[in-house]
Formats: sequence, structure tokens, C-alpha cells
Amino acid sequence: MPELSGSTGRTPETHVIDFRAAEQLLASRDPRGAVKLLDGVIDAYPENTAARLLRARAFFAAAQLRPAELEFSIVLEREPDNAFAHFALARTYQRQSRPAPARRHFRLAAALDPNPEYLKAASFDT
Repeated sequence: MPELSGSTGRTPETHVIDFRAAEQLLASRDPRGAVKLLDGVIDAYPENTAARLLRARAFFAAAQLRPAELEFSIVLEREPDNAFAHFALARTYQRQSRPAPARRHFRLAAALDPNPEYLKAASFDT
């Protein structure tokens, strides 16, 4: 995770612990718990892309698709070459029954990374 710095009454170390705990909560299928922890991290460090990407994944896992879309979009504004963020945003659009933007981001993901899963989603032959 990129270095965290800022002041909110909590230490940077505490925010790193919260980030790591949020990773564990998401892995153990508690996306809402992960979002709660990440809200504090992002309040303190709004420019932290890693925390925003993790929160986007948590929103997606919790079926909170509009917040997931917003977070993935913020990540892509900062990292337009992030293939995973394009793929995840495409999946978010797909779950919202928005095939045109989904197809666009599936194709961008596949163009940035020839991952077989991305290529298949983009309808490219592997």
C-alpha cells in the first residue's frame, strides 16, 4: 500500500492497520465491515488510490454498485492504465445492465493486460 500521511487524530500506523484489516474482512466475505474501516482511511487520505480500489471492491462485493462505480472511476482517473480497475468497472456496469460501457472497459482491460479472463470478457480469442 502506498505511504499514508496526514492528520486526523489517528496515526498513520493505525490507518495501515485499518487498511490491512479491511483486506482481511473483504477476504472473509464481510465487505460492509471493510467499507466501514476504509471510510476512515479515505477520509484521512483521500488521494490514496490503493484504499479507494479496495473500497470499490468492497462496495462491489456488497452489491452497492453506484458507490463501486464511483470509486472505480476515481481510481481510473488517477491510474488510467489500471487493467484490473477497468475490468472491475466493466463488471459493475454489467451488473447494472449497462452493456455498452461494460464492453468498452472490458476491451480496455484486455488491451492493457492480456489476462485470459480479460480477453474472454472482451470477447477476444485467447
